Amino acid sequence: MAGRRLIRRLAAAALALVMAAGPAHAADPPVPPRAGDAVRVAQFNAAMARKGAGVLIRDIARGDPQVLAVAEIILRVRPDILLINELDADPEGRALAGFRNLLAEGVAGLDGLDYAHAHQGPQNVGIPSGHDLDGDGRSMGPGDAFGFGRFPGQYAMAVLSRFPLGAVRSFARLRWAAMPGARRPVKPDGTPFHADAAWQAMRLSSKAHWIVPVAIEGGTLHLLAAHPTPPVFDGPEDRNGRRNADEIRLIREILGAGGDWLADDTGRPGGLGPADLVVVAGDLNADPDGGDGIRAEIAALLADPRLQDPAPASPGAPGGQTADWPDAPGGPISLRVDYVLPSTGFEVLGAGVFWPGRGDPLARLTGLRKRRPASSDHRLVWVDLRPR
Repeated sequence: MAGRRLIRRLAAAALALVMAAGPAHAADPPVPPRAGDAVRVAQFNAAMARKGAGVLIRDIARGDPQVLAVAEIILRVRPDILLINELDADPEGRALAGFRNLLAEGVAGLDGLDYAHAHQGPQNVGIPSGHDLDGDGRSMGPGDAFGFGRFPGQYAMAVLSRFPLGAVRSFARLRWAAMPGARRPVKPDGTPFHADAAWQAMRLSSKAHWIVPVAIEGGTLHLLAAHPTPPVFDGPEDRNGRRNADEIRLIREILGAGGDWLADDTGRPGGLGPADLVVVAGDLNADPDGGDGIRAEIAALLADPRLQDPAPASPGAPGGQTADWPDAPGGPISLRVDYVLPSTGFEVLGAGVFWPGRGDPLARLTGLRKRRPASSDHRLVWVDLRPR
């Protein structure tokens, strides 16, 4: 363990020398301090998915520069509750445990942060379905898993919390065909894209939809976490665009208790109650004003009367964008796809996106390094809340 800590500290020092425009403390932090009784909730697509099983475990142990940059961003924002997208899962939970240890130790001279509670339950990524789901005539590729993945756990998500967690409700196994009015993909000639057996087996959630109860002062915060599939990488059948929209719709159904068709993985019916304190968090891969996808569904979520939109912004993207793809086909594109949306039972005390402006020394954490994102192509989004 001591050797690993030394490696991490040496890697952190090297990263600072190579990337920093000045000392790490040269600029005021882009995240203002929270009110004393506020709970800071954050969502971050950390892009820590790797191409092979176990690679992330190795990268965390070695102090990979991208992992250290992700950790530094988290330690600068210091959320109490954090949903991480794209953190590979493994059967023993070694990657998650290693990253929690890294955060507890601290990086870049920052004090550590102990997330004593965590959840990374079963998810659909990389789990073989036994069916041809992507239409390539095979049934064992990454596109044929219940959620896209080259191995079980790739692109998984996890929840970290300073506060105790209750029993998590998962909707990962909910079948897409069970949703009334499901947007079943069809070919240009109007026939179903998937065979009936495949359609009946498909799961709606590409990763998982979770209700994670968190015990905070003043009540229980129910974190409604999800990471819908990107609405691209498909064909004229728009299978990913339709699935993305219905995954976002599932969030609204869980918010509204749903109908008789809605049940979690244990068979418990319904979703959340009208008096529950809820925070919807996730990389939803949808922007109501741009990009691909069925925009009406994300617009409906943002307009849901049970929620409030803090509309966070940043010096790096005053328009509120949360993701940046400089090499996108057709030119650079920035969109708002990452969200933290509290229910109306909360008072919003602050909100923002960690995206330092150009010229800020901390822009080294969100810029490019050797033509790749120093941390992630997404930005961490945070909201400070207090129960009313």
